Amino acid sequence: MQFTTEHNQLRDTIAKFVATEINPHVEEWEKAEEFPSHELFKKMGDLGLLGLRWPEKFGGAGLDFSYALVLAEELGLVNCGGVPMAIGVQTDMATPALANFGSDELRAEYLAPAISGDAVVCLGVSEPGGGSDVAAVKTVAKSDGDDYVITGTKMWITNGMKADWCCLLANTSDGPAHGNKSLIIVPMDSKGITRQKIHKIGMHCSDTAQLFFDEVRVPKRNRIGDEGAGFLYQMLQFQEERLFGAASSLKSLDRAIDLTIEYTRDRKAFGHSVLDNQVVHFRLAELRTEVEALRALTYRAVADFMDGKDVTRLASMAKLKCGRLTREVADSCLQYWGGMGYTSDNPIARSFRDGRLISIGGGTDEIMLGIICKLEGTLPKRRKD
Repeated sequence: MQFTTEHNQLRDTIAKFVATEINPHVEEWEKAEEFPSHELFKKMGDLGLLGLRWPEKFGGAGLDFSYALVLAEELGLVNCGGVPMAIGVQTDMATPALANFGSDELRAEYLAPAISGDAVVCLGVSEPGGGSDVAAVKTVAKSDGDDYVITGTKMWITNGMKADWCCLLANTSDGPAHGNKSLIIVPMDSKGITRQKIHKIGMHCSDTAQLFFDEVRVPKRNRIGDEGAGFLYQMLQFQEERLFGAASSLKSLDRAIDLTIEYTRDRKAFGHSVLDNQVVHFRLAELRTEVEALRALTYRAVADFMDGKDVTRLASMAKLKCGRLTREVADSCLQYWGGMGYTSDNPIARSFRDGRLISIGGGTDEIMLGIICKLEGTLPKRRKD
């Protein structure tokens, strides 16, 4: 990746925003189990940070994905995982399909306020019965004249309690599972929607909801692109989500290692610093090397994505490596902090809690491995009996 003066200026803007508008409030937001997303997103919208690569026609900057990479990387400076994840849903998880396949009318009505920060958005794919098996979603959008009537439940929805609209995946016909789904923009103030907050072991300040849709009526013009193309559109959205997730982990991983080096250098045991032990400084060197390897993989995937190549394989690898390395770094670093690492307000303890989600959300490690195996041609043949 080649970064220009414009990329570096963007980095500085985001780093300053994180330092002044986010990190001073993280402890308060974590205790409250929510953050003021409308207020924060509006500030980001005013700075042009929520639509870096979306069309200028709808308030975006019209830039390439390398600028989204910069945003994701710098959000790794946030002292928790919940806020970056919520921002990522707004910029790279719930809006790509709308930006790429939505009608101008739909984009003017829903994408523009998401870019300006006047609307908070969420993505409705996962359900109580499962999340990774996207083809198996059960939510139904039944045709009724010019409307869809939506019935079903969505689970683990980031921004769900405060969202103004939802990019919802639902079955719009009885056809094959990969061709009967559509993505539909659902205003969250529609009659028949109920929200229930979910409490989690980590990502505390990220509002997460279960959403219930009871015969919710939405005009068919709110459908993104072609009817029945929703599964494909969502698979494409997942690639961008996984690239964002990998990129946003890089500086948080570096920070965990930096904090651990500093702490173990000062902490004394048996007459010398903990860092003086070869097993400790060798391990930290190994972890840093792994982070740099993830960075190189992520940068390559982004470069290929910008060149219009299919990055399913590389994005899945980056997502897999990101989830596993985040767990590995947090666990190793926590061990070197000793009892202090096990206190709830310790930054490494928070990384331990927050980072565990990465191997689950956006496609589990096992799903990533399955995708990679399929593309490598290593999946076993199915038995005919």
